[in-house]
Amino acid sequence: MPDAAAPPLAAAPGRAEPAPRCHDVLGIGFGPANLSLAIAFEEEGHELDARFLEARPGPSWQSAMMLDGSDIQNHPVRDLVSLRNPRSRYSFINYLFENGRLLEHLNVPLEFPLRKDYARYVSWAATHFSSQVDYGTHVTGVAVERDAEDRRVYAVTTSTGQVHRGRSLVIGTGRAPYVPEPFDAVDSPRVFHLTRYLPALERLAELDVAHDGDRTPLSVVVIGGSQSAVELTLDLARRFPRATVTMLVRSLTLRLKDTSPFSEEGYFPGFTDYYYRAPRERKDAIDSYMRLTNYSSADGDVLRELYRLIYEQRLDGDQRVFVSGSRQVRSLDVREDGVHLAVEELNTGEREEHRADFVVLATGFRDLGPAAHQERVPALMREVADGFAFDEHGYLSVGQDYEVRPVESDTPALFLNGLCESSHGIGDAGSFSLLSLRAKIIADGLRKRLS
Repeated sequence: MPDAAAPPLAAAPGRAEPAPRCHDVLGIGFGPANLSLAIAFEEEGHELDARFLEARPGPSWQSAMMLDGSDIQNHPVRDLVSLRNPRSRYSFINYLFENGRLLEHLNVPLEFPLRKDYARYVSWAATHFSSQVDYGTHVTGVAVERDAEDRRVYAVTTSTGQVHRGRSLVIGTGRAPYVPEPFDAVDSPRVFHLTRYLPALERLAELDVAHDGDRTPLSVVVIGGSQSAVELTLDLARRFPRATVTMLVRSLTLRLKDTSPFSEEGYFPGFTDYYYRAPRERKDAIDSYMRLTNYSSADGDVLRELYRLIYEQRLDGDQRVFVSGSRQVRSLDVREDGVHLAVEELNTGEREEHRADFVVLATGFRDLGPAAHQERVPALMREVADGFAFDEHGYLSVGQDYEVRPVESDTPALFLNGLCESSHGIGDAGSFSLLSLRAKIIADGLRKRLS
């Protein structure tokens, strides 16, 4: 039997506690942006110790929007790697090949891949890096502290109280959903953003949301006129054929996405450099022109499908899908029988009342900036924001290599991955368009800073 008076091993004389590990790179989020970065580290020969923290329980991409028949809106070769390294084993083409579906996929009569196929590609690529990722890890705080060698490092705290440390930080969490007034003051399962679409429908299935008690919604409102808004309207019409589905669109009506090859050059790296060098007032003018290439508009295929559906319903004398343009929701009230909305027709000033069993917000995402619809900094950067510079317009000062400019020279490097549309233009939107090239820029910047 051991001597009860003996001290525990941890306190034995001469035994030092191991120093907490400090990674070269801490990445928050492991969606496509930081996954592409991890691949770049491997393929570009950057021998950096990188650790990624991801809130989701496993690899996934847009899981709440896996709608039947929906496709992606970018050429499949604009994947995680191909623009940077066309010979990469992590390309979409190699994913199809390794899974025995290359010829079958090439025979599918679609311009772009199904979203389900691309989501499986992202998950497939992510499985090759599972040893570098802590899934199910919710980051709650970011701070700067000094390590044992008196160097300033990042300390990232999780919901379990665990602290991860890194010599640099890459935030790749994706942009925050934009929930406009008056919806931002509502906390109800009957009102939700598209980023929660499928889980929210599952939750609503547990509620009695219909008048006749069969748990089937009879009336739904979709807010917005984007590609996602049209896709959601079509999905709701198929999913609930007895329901009335109404789109409330602020513009005059639904608009066709600008897919001109000249406009599409906004997704070239040269255009990103051009945009970065432009002064803020010219950036605003460029944004106004480029907006219809990605926002408040939809592809021709879904617009034609929606119009055909409405026409056929009118032909049958049973219209259930409606597109109401020039509409603005002024107030809403969530009651036991549903959501009651007070709506203004913007051109005539007429007032309308709508009732819905639930409301889906296809209202987009927040970019970085000082305006009410923007975010001053990414949410997880708020605690350290004072250590970084802002320009005279109130925008976070981000270098061309995506590093945020610090106030003090010894501040550890912080890079933004996929959050810099306000500084780098439409090509840095939440899409795959320039993902792999941006990953190389950030990887090279990290290697330079950490060397």
